[in-house]
Amino acid sequence: MFRYFQTLLNAGQVINSWTSKPTVARFLTTVNQMDKPKVLVTREDIPKSALSILEEKCELEVMPNKSPISRTDLLNKISGKHGIFCFLTDKIDKEVLDQAGSQLKVIGTMSVGYDHLDLNEIKKRNITVGYTPGVLTAPTAELTVALTLATTRRLFEAHDEIANGGWAKCSWGPLWMCGSGLVGAKVGIVGLGSIGLAVAKRLLPFEVAKIMYCGRHEKPEAAAQVLGEYVTFDQLLQESDVVIIMCPLNDTTRNMFGPTQFALMKPNAVLINTSRGGVVDQDALVNALKTGQIAAAGLDVMTPEPLPADHELTKLKNCVLIPHIGSATLQTRTTMATMTAQNIVNALEGRPMPAQLC
Repeated sequence: MFRYFQTLLNAGQVINSWTSKPTVARFLTTVNQMDKPKVLVTREDIPKSALSILEEKCELEVMPNKSPISRTDLLNKISGKHGIFCFLTDKIDKEVLDQAGSQLKVIGTMSVGYDHLDLNEIKKRNITVGYTPGVLTAPTAELTVALTLATTRRLFEAHDEIANGGWAKCSWGPLWMCGSGLVGAKVGIVGLGSIGLAVAKRLLPFEVAKIMYCGRHEKPEAAAQVLGEYVTFDQLLQESDVVIIMCPLNDTTRNMFGPTQFALMKPNAVLINTSRGGVVDQDALVNALKTGQIAAAGLDVMTPEPLPADHELTKLKNCVLIPHIGSATLQTRTTMATMTAQNIVNALEGRPMPAQLC
């Protein structure tokens, strides 16, 4: 407190003497920031519009990196902060929360998924969590359909045939590069939530024969929009030509696709996953693809992420891999970032958040 009043006294002397206006400005800025809550942003490459929202109300510490913050830096920088702007790559667990201190009031994650957050520990401490639901629905559904087409029609494999000279050796053949179409296909969606429903709607114009879905609960109103049939998980696996994973990752769904499930699927079946990598037992998937238990897989999500370049999945022609870009449109990422920033500001000011998880 003494230092604070000493600062005021010194500043007053400067003001009275009118000798250093820049010094006065810096002082006023410092005083202004003293009342602002401190917020950590774990990486710098986010839209400026989101940073502007935070800078107006908070004292920011933005990590100067365009890659996930290291565990060491996270533990060092979180101490004393009132809020944190984080991402799927940032694991917020008991260790981080202990290091943060009791003044931490809000966690804003720029994501819909929250399996990187230890919600039990967070709730114990009465910390508010904001996330970005709804924003990702359309772009993720678009990407899912694109990945389905790329996998069923072998687009990545066909591209490679141009680059490696395969096309030159076989300019045309009656069965060369033939894949499976969506017309007349039976599609099974595991989890008919908002994104699952959006995917189903986008598949209807491709004249699929049938849409099935499974999940914890039947959803007649949503299913009626796509003429979807509620079936058991096993029935969906046995009958579907294309299986699309749309469920969240939790203790129930972790590794729900394993050897037993792949054995139930058709040999011509294609698996698509744009949900979470942990839903699939990847060793079992590799075996299913190698042995022909299923025809192909298209993955936007894997375990771990980033997937090592020499991982077995990268060596399989019948596996299409893309680097978790479900929501990767400029419009979507900007909206996600600004919503996350507003979630943080509103929570710190005691106002309702645009999207509160807990």
